[in-house]
Amino acid sequence: MLFAAVTPSATAAEGYERVLNGTFDSVKTPWWSSGNTPSRVESGRLCADIPAGTVNPWQSMIGQNDVPLEAGQPYTLRFTATATKNVTVRATVQLAAPPNTTTMNKAAALTSTPKTFEFTGTSTVATRNGQVAIQAGGATEAYTLCLDDVSLKGGVIPPGGGWDYGSPVRTNQHAYPTSGPKRASIVDSSTSPLPWQLRDVAGQVVASGQTQVKGDDAMTRDHVHIADFTSFRKAGSGYTVAVGDQVSYPFDIAAKPYDKLRRDALAYFYHNRSGIPIEARYVGDAYARPAGHVGVAPNKGDVSVPCQPGVCDYSLDVSGGWYDAGDHGKYVVNGALAAWQLMDLYERSLYRLDIEGLRDGLLSIPEQDNRVPDVLDEARWQVEFLLKMQVPADKPLAGMAHHKIHDLAWTPHPTLPHNDAQPRYLHAPSTAATLNLAAAGAQCARIWKLWDPAFAQRCLTAAQTAWQAALANPDRFAPREDSVGGGPYDDTNVTDEFSWAGAELYATTGKREYLDKVTTKLTSAGFSWKDTGALADLTIVRLPFRFPIDRVLAARSRVLQVADGHVRDLRSQGYPNPSKPSDGLYAWGSTSATTNAAVIMAMAYDLSLKREYSDAVLESMDYLLGRNGLNQSFISGYGERASKNQHHRHWANQLDPKLPNPPAGSLAGGPNSGLQDPVAQQNLPGCAPAKCYIDEIGSWSTNEVAINWNSSLAWIAAFTDTR
Repeated sequence: MLFAAVTPSATAAEGYERVLNGTFDSVKTPWWSSGNTPSRVESGRLCADIPAGTVNPWQSMIGQNDVPLEAGQPYTLRFTATATKNVTVRATVQLAAPPNTTTMNKAAALTSTPKTFEFTGTSTVATRNGQVAIQAGGATEAYTLCLDDVSLKGGVIPPGGGWDYGSPVRTNQHAYPTSGPKRASIVDSSTSPLPWQLRDVAGQVVASGQTQVKGDDAMTRDHVHIADFTSFRKAGSGYTVAVGDQVSYPFDIAAKPYDKLRRDALAYFYHNRSGIPIEARYVGDAYARPAGHVGVAPNKGDVSVPCQPGVCDYSLDVSGGWYDAGDHGKYVVNGALAAWQLMDLYERSLYRLDIEGLRDGLLSIPEQDNRVPDVLDEARWQVEFLLKMQVPADKPLAGMAHHKIHDLAWTPHPTLPHNDAQPRYLHAPSTAATLNLAAAGAQCARIWKLWDPAFAQRCLTAAQTAWQAALANPDRFAPREDSVGGGPYDDTNVTDEFSWAGAELYATTGKREYLDKVTTKLTSAGFSWKDTGALADLTIVRLPFRFPIDRVLAARSRVLQVADGHVRDLRSQGYPNPSKPSDGLYAWGSTSATTNAAVIMAMAYDLSLKREYSDAVLESMDYLLGRNGLNQSFISGYGERASKNQHHRHWANQLDPKLPNPPAGSLAGGPNSGLQDPVAQQNLPGCAPAKCYIDEIGSWSTNEVAINWNSSLAWIAAFTDTR
């Protein structure tokens, strides 16, 4: 997305407010302070303890990042400040990262009497990564600095305005299948059909027709037409769709357009492994890095991690596994779902005779050529970690699973895993995590019986032990408040986890005691890390020969019914998203709602062989790859306008040019109506639900990555080329 030219208005003569929470009525977010400068809100002011002994002003700071600035525009900074010593500080507006281009840098003399300051400067750069800061270092004596009523006004683009989404002709920017649906969405206010053309790489017209007027699209607030060129089946590169003088981004037409994506989406997991060097021979020089969290200074390591104070009196080796998302945390509930999807992908390959999905050598990972399918090797890396999170037999709550392990506080951005100096802690066991371990462990036992019987038995023992521990402790919940240094992943309803784990254990053992706990059903709400009940039905239809026939028929009916709803939702919109939120709001990780809905439609296809389901999965890929209201591919490396600044600690090129952008195949979280982060709050107020997205590394609520999002992307990418 780019800024469009905006004409100044009389109402913006002074400019627009560019800082958030400048009055400090209750909290300090999104303001920060240097590590040597503790800060807090006191009586409606932001106060910070400035240390003595620093040399330069910037060595002790209070600031706010991600402030949008426009080139050539004046900005006026106002603030009220006091200090317990008579000192002079610097009031700055500049880029937050090198070359730190300065809009203003002014001296402000402070005393214990509140004084209001006003400074004006003109920005020479256009950026969304500006910084407002008070630089207070260089003091010979320690003192306390307090700020209030901070304001930065300027610019002619209103908050949330000025977006240019590029061509109004929106296509899958990567490729369409020769034998599948091929449609484009066109933004045009006309209420009559429009002529469209499909052009080859030389600009020659190879197909043409009239658009279908779809009308107003509620989620994007666009008026949309559809151009359908499904009947064109010639493979090639550089095709475009033109409507009048408006032309789409180029795309390919290919027999197997997602063959590489299935590999790239799975390669994501090796990139995010903990406890092992990521080697250049597998990922290339740009992505190679030392092993993270193995106890090599400054790392504290994951080889002997203690519990949070008061939780337990032991330490565990919880090395390995995958980093969950943009941070260095590892979470059982999210991690078990991601591992489950990779193992389910293997089981689908097995029963659908997808030889590629069973291949050793599919991926470039250390385990290639070990005579085990690579997708199982990758899943095992995570399952081994899950097993380590189980409370030992001689300890209180034996058999339960610790909910998560992560740093004491959030690490700076960027921080490579091997440079993480934070202490790390095990967090209290939870019933949800324990049942996730039971489900993934039972699935592991069933699958690995062929490849490694001893490992399969370890998985089964752990799963059955976890099940009994959960029965004995059915109401141990992770608190929402446990959100410093890592996500809380809180969940106070575990009926769904009992049902999912029961289905997996019954499928593996055939014991009736597990089947009796399978009480949940697949609904239009689908599944996620927090709502796993639907996975019970997916396990039943995956393994119908292992379940009573009445259960199979009922689960089959529900899968088809829910898939029908997703197909209807996809067809009802101007852009082909099978996930249409009933409340009209897009949730955090909305692209995973798209991929999870696509998984359900794909399973409906496997059950019925009805092409309407597989076609809908293919069009869901169109949505992810650019046929959407943003004209944005949410998959890195795929498409002309692909996300490349996903929120991540070491794929952080936007912050440090020496670091890489995310590798190809990483799925961004996508539109999120909640706008929980300051970057989104600054740039997207008033956004249409399906346009609440920004490709900025600081936008963790719209642009983070996560293992359970990429696992579902890998699943459907494999399906599209094997349907």
